[in-house]
Amino acid sequence: FHQDDGLDFYYSSKQHAQKMVEFLQCTVPCRYKASQRLISQDIHSNTYNYKSTFSVEIVPICKDNVVCLSPKLAQSLGNMNQICVCIRVTSAIHLIDPNTLQVADIDGSTFWSHPFNSLCHPKQLEEFIVMECSIVRDIKRAAGAGMISKKHTLGEVWVQKTSEMNTDKQYFCRTHLGHLLNPGDLVLGFDLANCNLNDEHVNKMNSDRVPDVVLIKKSYDRTKRQRRRNWKLKELARERENIDTDDERQYQDFLEDLEEDEAIRKNVNIYRDSAIPVESDTDDEGAPRISLAEMLEDLHISQDATGEEGASMMT
Repeated sequence: FHQDDGLDFYYSSKQHAQKMVEFLQCTVPCRYKASQRLISQDIHSNTYNYKSTFSVEIVPICKDNVVCLSPKLAQSLGNMNQICVCIRVTSAIHLIDPNTLQVADIDGSTFWSHPFNSLCHPKQLEEFIVMECSIVRDIKRAAGAGMISKKHTLGEVWVQKTSEMNTDKQYFCRTHLGHLLNPGDLVLGFDLANCNLNDEHVNKMNSDRVPDVVLIKKSYDRTKRQRRRNWKLKELARERENIDTDDERQYQDFLEDLEEDEAIRKNVNIYRDSAIPVESDTDDEGAPRISLAEMLEDLHISQDATGEEGASMMT
Protein backbone atom coordinates (compact mmCIF):
# COMPACT_ATOMS: atom_id res chain seq x y z
CA PHE A 1 0.00 0.00 0.00
CA HIS A 2 1.16 3.52 -0.72
CA GLN A 3 0.18 6.67 1.07
CA ASP A 4 -1.22 8.12 -2.17
CA ASP A 5 -3.50 5.15 -2.85
CA GLY A 6 -7.20 5.58 -2.20
CA LEU A 7 -8.77 2.46 -0.71
CA ASP A 8 -12.52 1.89 -0.82
CA PHE A 9 -14.07 -1.42 0.24
CA TYR A 10 -17.68 -2.54 0.00
CA TYR A 11 -18.87 -5.70 1.75
CA SER A 12 -22.20 -7.38 2.09
CA SER A 13 -21.83 -7.98 5.79
CA LYS A 14 -20.23 -6.40 8.81
CA GLN A 15 -18.27 -9.61 9.48
CA HIS A 16 -16.56 -9.43 6.09
CA ALA A 17 -15.56 -5.83 6.68
CA GLN A 18 -14.16 -6.68 10.12
CA LYS A 19 -12.06 -9.46 8.60
CA MET A 20 -10.63 -7.02 6.09
CA VAL A 21 -9.73 -4.61 8.88
CA GLU A 22 -8.04 -7.45 10.81
CA PHE A 23 -6.07 -8.38 7.70
CA LEU A 24 -4.84 -4.81 7.29
CA GLN A 25 -3.84 -4.65 10.96
CA CYS A 26 -1.70 -7.78 10.50
CA THR A 27 -0.15 -6.47 7.29
CA VAL A 28 0.63 -2.79 7.84
CA PRO A 29 0.58 -0.40 10.80
CA CYS A 30 -2.82 1.24 10.79
CA ARG A 31 -5.67 2.47 12.95
CA TYR A 32 -9.39 2.40 12.36
CA LYS A 33 -12.68 3.82 13.51
CA ALA A 34 -16.02 2.03 13.38
CA SER A 35 -19.45 3.57 13.35
CA GLN A 36 -22.97 2.54 12.49
CA ARG A 37 -26.11 4.39 11.46
CA LEU A 38 -29.72 3.29 11.69
CA ILE A 39 -31.21 3.08 8.18
CA SER A 40 -34.67 1.74 8.90
CA GLN A 41 -36.65 -0.11 11.53
CA ASP A 42 -39.83 -2.13 11.82
CA ILE A 43 -41.26 -1.86 15.31
CA HIS A 44 -43.85 -4.56 14.59
CA SER A 45 -41.28 -7.26 13.76
CA ASN A 46 -38.56 -5.72 15.89
CA THR A 47 -36.24 -5.55 12.85
CA TYR A 48 -33.50 -2.93 12.54
CA ASN A 49 -31.35 -2.16 9.51
CA TYR A 50 -27.98 -0.61 10.30
CA LYS A 51 -25.21 0.63 8.02
CA SER A 52 -21.76 -0.04 9.50
CA THR A 53 -18.77 2.02 8.40
CA PHE A 54 -15.09 1.26 8.99
CA SER A 55 -12.51 3.98 8.36
CA VAL A 56 -8.93 2.64 8.13
CA GLU A 57 -5.90 4.94 8.13
CA ILE A 58 -2.60 3.41 7.00
CA VAL A 59 0.75 4.92 8.00
CA PRO A 60 2.01 7.19 5.18
CA ILE A 61 5.46 5.54 5.04
CA CYS A 62 6.74 3.12 2.40
CA LYS A 63 9.89 1.14 1.73
CA ASP A 64 12.85 3.28 0.56
CA ASN A 65 11.40 6.45 2.08
CA VAL A 66 13.65 8.89 3.93
CA VAL A 67 12.04 10.09 7.14
CA CYS A 68 12.83 12.55 9.90
CA LEU A 69 11.91 11.45 13.41
CA SER A 70 10.98 13.80 16.20
CA PRO A 71 13.79 14.37 18.73
CA LYS A 72 11.80 12.63 21.46
CA LEU A 73 11.14 9.53 19.33
CA ALA A 74 14.75 9.33 18.12
CA GLN A 75 15.96 9.48 21.71
CA SER A 76 13.56 6.77 22.83
CA LEU A 77 14.88 4.48 20.07
CA GLY A 78 18.42 4.51 21.45
CA ASN A 79 19.53 8.02 20.48
CA MET A 80 19.22 7.38 16.74
CA ASN A 81 19.83 10.16 14.26
CA GLN A 82 16.61 11.80 13.20
CA ILE A 83 17.23 11.19 9.48
CA CYS A 84 16.57 7.49 8.77
CA VAL A 85 15.74 5.19 5.86
CA CYS A 86 12.73 2.87 5.83
CA ILE A 87 14.03 -0.53 4.69
CA ARG A 88 10.77 -2.47 5.08
CA VAL A 89 7.13 -2.10 6.12
CA THR A 90 5.33 -5.06 7.67
CA SER A 91 3.15 -4.86 10.76
CA ALA A 92 5.81 -2.35 11.88
CA ILE A 93 7.98 0.28 10.20
CA HIS A 94 11.59 -0.94 10.00
CA LEU A 95 14.12 1.91 10.03
CA ILE A 96 17.90 2.08 9.70
CA ASP A 97 20.17 4.98 10.55
CA PRO A 98 22.54 5.28 7.54
CA ASN A 99 25.05 7.09 9.72
CA THR A 100 25.45 4.39 12.39
CA LEU A 101 23.63 1.24 11.11
CA GLN A 102 21.34 1.39 14.12
CA VAL A 103 17.93 -0.17 13.45
CA ALA A 104 14.53 0.21 15.07
CA ASP A 105 10.99 -1.08 14.60
CA ILE A 106 8.08 1.30 15.06
CA ASP A 107 4.63 -0.16 15.53
CA GLY A 108 1.37 1.58 14.80
CA SER A 109 0.70 2.89 18.30
CA THR A 110 4.19 4.41 18.53
CA PHE A 111 3.82 6.03 15.12
CA TRP A 112 0.47 7.65 15.95
CA SER A 113 1.92 8.92 19.24
CA HIS A 114 4.94 10.45 17.46
CA PRO A 115 3.92 10.84 13.78
CA PHE A 116 6.41 11.66 11.04
CA ASN A 117 6.25 11.97 7.27
CA SER A 118 8.31 10.91 4.29
CA LEU A 119 10.72 13.61 3.19
CA CYS A 120 10.97 12.42 -0.40
CA HIS A 121 8.86 10.38 -2.80
CA PRO A 122 10.50 7.37 -4.54
CA LYS A 123 9.95 9.12 -7.89
CA GLN A 124 12.43 11.77 -6.69
CA LEU A 125 15.28 9.27 -6.55
CA GLU A 126 18.33 10.47 -8.48
CA GLU A 127 21.16 8.44 -9.93
CA PHE A 128 24.66 8.89 -8.57
CA ILE A 129 27.98 7.32 -9.50
CA VAL A 130 30.33 6.21 -6.73
CA MET A 131 33.68 7.96 -6.96
CA GLU A 132 35.26 6.66 -3.74
CA CYS A 133 34.11 4.21 -1.10
CA SER A 134 35.73 3.13 2.15
CA ILE A 135 34.43 0.82 4.86
CA VAL A 136 34.11 2.19 8.40
CA ARG A 137 35.55 -0.51 10.64
CA ASP A 138 35.38 1.26 13.98
CA ILE A 139 31.79 2.26 14.65
CA LYS A 140 31.54 4.50 17.69
CA ARG A 141 28.37 3.86 19.63
CA ALA A 142 26.82 6.41 21.93
CA ALA A 143 25.58 5.55 25.38
CA GLY A 144 22.27 3.76 25.28
CA ALA A 145 22.52 2.99 21.56
CA GLY A 146 20.15 0.36 20.19
CA MET A 147 20.63 -2.68 17.99
CA ILE A 148 23.04 -2.57 15.02
CA SER A 149 22.16 -4.20 11.69
CA LYS A 150 24.25 -7.28 10.85
CA LYS A 151 23.10 -7.32 7.22
CA HIS A 152 24.59 -3.97 6.31
CA THR A 153 28.06 -2.44 6.32
CA LEU A 154 28.81 1.17 7.15
CA GLY A 155 30.66 3.03 4.42
CA GLU A 156 31.87 6.54 3.66
CA VAL A 157 31.47 7.49 0.02
CA TRP A 158 31.98 10.32 -2.41
CA VAL A 159 29.32 10.38 -5.11
CA GLN A 160 28.51 12.50 -8.12
CA LYS A 161 25.21 12.91 -9.95
CA THR A 162 25.23 11.28 -13.37
CA SER A 163 23.39 14.39 -14.59
CA GLU A 164 26.30 16.56 -13.40
CA MET A 165 29.23 14.63 -14.87
CA ASN A 166 30.35 17.75 -16.72
CA THR A 167 31.00 19.46 -13.37
CA ASP A 168 33.32 18.81 -10.44
CA LYS A 169 30.55 18.83 -7.84
CA GLN A 170 30.66 15.80 -5.54
CA TYR A 171 28.82 14.86 -2.36
CA PHE A 172 30.10 13.08 0.73
CA CYS A 173 27.89 10.91 2.90
CA ARG A 174 27.77 7.86 5.09
CA THR A 175 25.68 4.93 3.93
CA HIS A 176 24.43 1.53 5.07
CA LEU A 177 25.28 0.14 1.60
CA GLY A 178 29.03 -0.12 2.16
CA HIS A 179 28.99 -3.88 1.45
CA LEU A 180 27.52 -3.32 -2.02
CA LEU A 181 29.29 -0.26 -3.40
CA ASN A 182 32.55 0.06 -5.30
CA PRO A 183 33.99 2.95 -7.33
CA GLY A 184 32.13 3.19 -10.64
CA ASP A 185 28.87 1.67 -9.35
CA LEU A 186 25.57 3.43 -9.87
CA VAL A 187 23.37 4.08 -6.84
CA LEU A 188 20.00 5.75 -6.30
CA GLY A 189 19.56 8.34 -3.59
CA PHE A 190 17.92 11.57 -2.48
CA ASP A 191 19.61 14.94 -2.83
CA LEU A 192 18.61 16.66 0.39
CA ALA A 193 21.07 19.53 -0.11
CA ASN A 194 19.23 20.92 -3.14
CA CYS A 195 15.60 20.15 -2.37
CA ASN A 196 13.00 22.12 -0.47
CA LEU A 197 12.15 20.10 2.65
CA ASN A 198 8.92 21.31 4.19
CA ASP A 199 9.01 19.27 7.38
CA GLU A 200 8.56 20.54 10.92
CA HIS A 201 11.23 18.24 12.37
CA VAL A 202 13.84 19.03 9.69
CA ASN A 203 13.24 22.76 10.05
CA LYS A 204 14.18 22.56 13.72
CA MET A 205 17.34 20.51 13.14
CA ASN A 206 20.84 21.91 13.03
CA SER A 207 21.81 22.08 9.35
CA ASP A 208 25.04 20.20 10.12
CA ARG A 209 22.95 17.18 11.17
CA VAL A 210 21.14 16.97 7.81
CA PRO A 211 23.18 14.96 5.26
CA ASP A 212 23.61 16.30 1.74
CA VAL A 213 22.71 12.95 0.18
CA VAL A 214 20.98 9.82 1.48
CA LEU A 215 21.72 6.73 -0.61
CA ILE A 216 18.87 4.22 -0.86
CA LYS A 217 19.85 1.29 -3.09
CA LYS A 218 22.35 0.16 -5.68
CA SER A 219 21.22 0.56 -9.27
CA TYR A 220 21.29 -2.35 -11.72
CA ASP A 221 20.40 -2.70 -15.38
CA ARG A 222 16.64 -3.40 -15.22
CA THR A 223 16.47 -4.76 -18.79
CA LYS A 224 19.22 -7.26 -18.06
CA ARG A 225 17.57 -8.31 -14.80
CA GLN A 226 14.28 -8.96 -16.57
CA ARG A 227 15.98 -11.00 -19.27
CA ARG A 228 17.85 -13.20 -16.77
CA ARG A 229 14.93 -13.63 -14.35
CA ASN A 230 14.29 -17.40 -14.33
CA TRP A 231 11.27 -17.32 -12.03
CA LYS A 232 7.70 -16.08 -12.11
CA LEU A 233 4.64 -15.49 -9.97
CA LYS A 234 1.13 -16.80 -10.38
CA GLU A 235 -1.11 -13.92 -11.42
CA LEU A 236 -4.44 -13.21 -13.03
CA ALA A 237 -4.47 -12.88 -16.80
CA ARG A 238 -3.72 -9.34 -17.92
CA GLU A 239 -3.88 -7.58 -21.24
CA ARG A 240 -0.31 -6.41 -21.68
CA GLU A 241 -1.15 -3.81 -24.31
CA ASN A 242 -3.51 -2.02 -21.92
CA ILE A 243 -1.18 -1.95 -18.92
CA ASP A 244 -0.37 1.53 -17.69
CA THR A 245 3.34 2.39 -17.78
CA ASP A 246 3.35 3.41 -14.13
CA ASP A 247 1.56 0.18 -13.14
CA GLU A 248 4.18 -1.90 -14.96
CA ARG A 249 6.99 0.06 -13.30
CA GLN A 250 5.50 -0.57 -9.86
CA TYR A 251 5.13 -4.28 -10.69
CA GLN A 252 8.78 -4.48 -11.73
CA ASP A 253 9.74 -2.66 -8.52
CA PHE A 254 7.87 -5.34 -6.58
CA LEU A 255 9.68 -8.15 -8.40
CA GLU A 256 13.02 -6.50 -7.66
CA ASP A 257 12.05 -6.12 -3.99
CA LEU A 258 11.40 -9.88 -3.88
CA GLU A 259 14.88 -10.52 -5.28
CA GLU A 260 16.59 -8.13 -2.90
CA ASP A 261 14.83 -8.95 0.37
CA GLU A 262 14.45 -12.51 1.63
CA ALA A 263 12.06 -11.41 4.38
CA ILE A 264 9.58 -10.05 1.82
CA ARG A 265 9.47 -13.21 -0.30
CA LYS A 266 9.31 -15.77 2.50
CA ASN A 267 5.50 -15.94 2.26
CA VAL A 268 5.33 -15.67 -1.54
CA ASN A 269 5.18 -18.73 -3.80
CA ILE A 270 7.85 -18.34 -6.46
CA TYR A 271 7.88 -20.72 -9.44
CA ARG A 272 10.74 -21.62 -11.73
CA ASP A 273 10.26 -20.38 -15.27
CA SER A 274 11.24 -23.27 -17.53
CA ALA A 275 11.40 -20.92 -20.52
CA ILE A 276 14.52 -19.28 -19.10
CA PRO A 277 17.71 -21.39 -19.07
CA VAL A 278 19.19 -22.19 -15.68
CA GLU A 279 22.26 -20.10 -14.92
CA SER A 280 24.32 -19.36 -11.85
CA ASP A 281 22.59 -17.57 -9.00
CA THR A 282 24.69 -14.44 -9.47
CA ASP A 283 25.52 -12.50 -12.60
CA ASP A 284 28.50 -10.40 -13.53
CA GLU A 285 26.98 -7.27 -11.97
CA GLY A 286 26.25 -9.00 -8.68
CA ALA A 287 22.56 -8.17 -8.95
CA PRO A 288 20.50 -10.04 -6.32
CA ARG A 289 18.82 -13.19 -7.59
CA ILE A 290 16.58 -15.85 -6.11
CA SER A 291 18.25 -19.24 -5.72
CA LEU A 292 16.82 -22.36 -7.35
CA ALA A 293 16.32 -23.87 -3.89
CA GLU A 294 13.67 -21.21 -3.15
CA MET A 295 11.67 -21.91 -6.33
CA LEU A 296 8.73 -24.27 -6.75
CA GLU A 297 8.13 -26.36 -9.82
CA ASP A 298 5.28 -25.04 -11.95
CA LEU A 299 2.15 -27.17 -11.50
CA HIS A 300 -0.14 -27.63 -14.50
CA ILE A 301 -3.56 -29.29 -14.69
CA SER A 302 -3.97 -31.56 -17.72
CA GLN A 303 -5.85 -34.69 -18.79
CA ASP A 304 -4.43 -38.07 -17.85
CA ALA A 305 -4.68 -41.29 -19.83
CA THR A 306 -8.24 -41.96 -18.62
CA GLY A 307 -9.45 -38.65 -19.99
CA GLU A 308 -9.87 -37.21 -16.49
CA GLU A 309 -8.17 -34.10 -15.25
CA GLY A 310 -5.00 -34.72 -13.31
CA ALA A 311 -1.98 -32.79 -12.09
CA SER A 312 1.24 -33.04 -14.01
CA MET A 313 4.50 -31.59 -12.74
CA MET A 314 6.78 -29.78 -15.14
CA THR A 315 10.42 -30.70 -14.81
